[in-house]
Formats: sequence, structure tokens, C-alpha cells
Amino acid sequence: MFGSERLTYAELETRATVLARALLARGAGPERVVAVALPRSVELVVALLAVLKIGAAYLPLDLNHPAERLELMLADAAPHLVIAEDGFGDRLVRPGETGPEPAWPPISPDHPAYVIFTSGSTGRPKAVAGTQRALANRLHWGRSALGPGVRVAKSALTFIDGSTELLGGLVAGLESILNAAGSNAVACGNIGYAALDAVRAGYDVLAVELSSFQLHWSSTLAPDAAAVLNLAEDHIDWHGSMDEYAAAKGRVYTRAKVAVHNADDDWSTRIAAEHAPEGTPRVGFQLDTPRAGELGVVEDLLVDRAFVADPENSAEALATLADVRPAGPHNVANALAAAALARAHGVSPDAVAKGLREYQPAPHRAVEVAEVAGVRYVNDSKATNPHAAAGSLRAHASIVWIAGGQLKGASVDELVSSIAGRLRGVVLLGVDSPVIAAAVARHAPDVPVNSLRPGDDEPMTAAVSAASAMARPGDVVLLAPAAASLDMFSSYGERGDAFAAAVRVLRDDAAGEPSDDS
Repeated sequence: MFGSERLTYAELETRATVLARALLARGAGPERVVAVALPRSVELVVALLAVLKIGAAYLPLDLNHPAERLELMLADAAPHLVIAEDGFGDRLVRPGETGPEPAWPPISPDHPAYVIFTSGSTGRPKAVAGTQRALANRLHWGRSALGPGVRVAKSALTFIDGSTELLGGLVAGLESILNAAGSNAVACGNIGYAALDAVRAGYDVLAVELSSFQLHWSSTLAPDAAAVLNLAEDHIDWHGSMDEYAAAKGRVYTRAKVAVHNADDDWSTRIAAEHAPEGTPRVGFQLDTPRAGELGVVEDLLVDRAFVADPENSAEALATLADVRPAGPHNVANALAAAALARAHGVSPDAVAKGLREYQPAPHRAVEVAEVAGVRYVNDSKATNPHAAAGSLRAHASIVWIAGGQLKGASVDELVSSIAGRLRGVVLLGVDSPVIAAAVARHAPDVPVNSLRPGDDEPMTAAVSAASAMARPGDVVLLAPAAASLDMFSSYGERGDAFAAAVRVLRDDAAGEPSDDS
């Protein structure tokens, strides 16, 4: 809150990310300084978080200070950019600017996080730099020492207390919001509904999806049960290696009461073994007959051999394969993971079955939009990396695949090789479409590929039209991009909406009816 202006955590995150893109596009990042010359405002908080997001060090400038002091600070710290309303020549970045989706840099705890100048009362003002580690420790100390409650930022930002008061309020907000009570459950977190907003809304039980970035910075998460479904090459540009990526994911188990893992996935099994503390119950799930202590599949039943009185000699049926929607092996695995987490929380088998039957797939996750001339059109825009796309592609026998966007360094060779026999054709769009086209040429050389031109005014309309021309009755035209969306769209949701709108126009044109989307 600042005056009458309020931001939710989700809004703050979005605005900071937008500004962070602008800073990265202008060459800022770790080991570089970005000055912040803004008055106290919501934009000031956004600017600080944006600088920290990219691993740069912020230099707070108070424009009410004497010009000589400001000139000295700018000369000594030599900031690469200055976030301000105006001035500062070609170094100026204004609040609200943005840029293309960048390659997010890896951040070390030893990278500088801020540069603060002494008062100069005993001589020339001197720059003092603090690391990301030091700032995190200071914020953690403040949260532990002061407990939950409202925070008031009163000190000038040019003192380290000003920074920690401002940022400490964000950290402490979780505990003050948790005082809200409720009686129902909601899915939240990294799926579009912020966990803090869910807490504020009064939900009693939260099913939270957390990103590896959130887990990387987490030190107090203590869930009733936690699961790592799998690990595939993604976000390596940020984490630096698969081992570091796995370590970030593993933090979900550190204080969990039950550790759920995918027994069919080597990484998931390894992460649970390495990161769940000794004595924490570990529950596996697999797509075959479960062992004692696991959930699995027997014929057409989802079966529990973990949360029963005698796991060695008994089992309990939870649901049938027909209860799982959308169909497909990866969704059966997801259902088993969800069932394991629910059972760990004390949910009955009947309630598990009822929940699966009544589940409505989230938008942009394997949602069938329409069937036109015997061809089904499925929107899985949420498949933003090759691993997610693989599950969607393997659920269908004959596919025209719409793919492309930002791969963020991920390889698609293994994906293309594994689904080559299912491909009727491929339609590509986005900045990394040449990478996917090359993989198709290597592993499925007989499959036709249509790479759309970058200048197409309505790329998704063109993609759906091209896919429709390739498809035959019985095929599925599947949007499973295997890549992020921000090179062409504001989000994977907008990308999915564009696909759905183009399909509806195609459907209505085929029926000779005017379309609301035309």
C-alpha cells in the first residue's frame, strides 16, 4: 500500500517482471549497477524488485540530495542504467517500460544486490556493496525477529534500513494474511491464482504449484505433503545446470510431512531420496502395479497401497481410468500424484474418485476446442517446454503439431524422435521455429513442415489454416508449443485464446455460419 494505491502480490510480480525485461534488454544484469531515482511510490518498490530479479545491484538516489553528492555517486558507482521519470540521457529507463522475453541470467548469492553510500560526515562518501546473500539473510532475520504483522517503511532508501523495511514488508505479508480462516480448498500458485491471494480469500486448504524460482528462494515452506512430478531440461539458463535445477525443486521436500515422488521418473525419485529428510514418509506412484508404499494402476483401476492399514498385503481402489480427464498416460500420472497428496491429507478414497470425475481441466491444458470435418482441434498452450509437450503429443495417434516460441535453450531432439511416427505434419511459428524445424528434418525427414513467416499479421490464424490443410479425418490438430510464448504473445493464455478463436472461425466457416471471433 502507498496512500490509496494498493497492489496484490500477483500485480507486483507482473509489473516487476515487465520492468526487468526492459532492464535486461538494455544490457543490465549480474555484476552491473542500476540506479533507482524515484520518489517514494509503488513504482519505487516495483523498480527495486525488477533490479533484484535480474541479479543487478540497485543504487538508490535521493533527488533531494545536493547535486554534488549525486554526481559523486553516479561517477563512483557508474550505473549502467537509471530508472527515473526523466533525465539521465541514454541511461534512462522509465517505470512501465518493457522489452522482449530475455534469457534470464543465472544469479549467485554472492552477486552484489545493492550499493549504498555513506553519509560522508568523516570525509568523502564511500560506496558500500551488499550481496544477494547478505540481503536475504537480513530479511530472514527481520521476519524471524519481528514476526507477522503490518510493516511500515519509514527510513530513507539511501540507508540499508530503508531497503530492508521496504522489502521486509513483502516477506512478512504471508504470515499476516495466513490469519484468515476458511473451510474449502483451491488450486493456486504458479497457475495464475497467487497463493497469497488464495490465503486472503479465506481458503482453508491450498493445493499450490510452485516454480523452481520460488523454491530456490524459499527457506520456510512446510507443506503437509509435497510432490516433484518430474524434471526435464528447462530453465537451465537461470539455474545453470540440471543439478542446480533439481536442487531448487528438492527444496519442496525439506520440511514436508510426506514426500510424494514419481517412481517412473529417475529425477523425481532421486530428488526425493536426496532432499526428503530421514524419517519423512516417501510415497511413490507409477503407471504399473504398485509396490507396498505406492499408488499405481492395476488393469483399469487406480490403486492405493500406501495409505492403507496393511500396505504389504492389501490395497484400495481409488478410481478408474475412465475417471481421468483428459485421457493419456501423463494425465493418469498426474491423477495418481494428486490422489497421493490428497490421501496424505486424509482424504477418503470415495472423495478421490468424486474429485477426479468432477475435475474440469484448466484453460489451455489439453482442451478440445472443436471438431471440424472429422479433425479434432486441441489447445495445450500450457505445454511451454518439450517435456510438457511430450505428454500431450503421446496422447494422440495421428497429429498435425503446431509448435514454436521461445525454447530458452532446451533441446527438442529427444521429443521429436519420440513422437516422429505420430506426426502427419508440423506447423511452426515463433523465434525458435528454425530449431524445431531442424530437429524434424533430422528425426522425421518425411514429415511436411510449414514454417510461418515472422511478418504474418495474425500468426495463429495462419497456423490453424495451415494445419487444417494438412490434417485428414481422424487426425488431431494439437497446439503443444514446447516453448514459451512471450516472443509473440503476452502469455501462454493469450496464445491459447488466439488458437481457440482461430479454430472457432474455421468451424463456423465450414458450417456456413458467421463467427463471433471473425
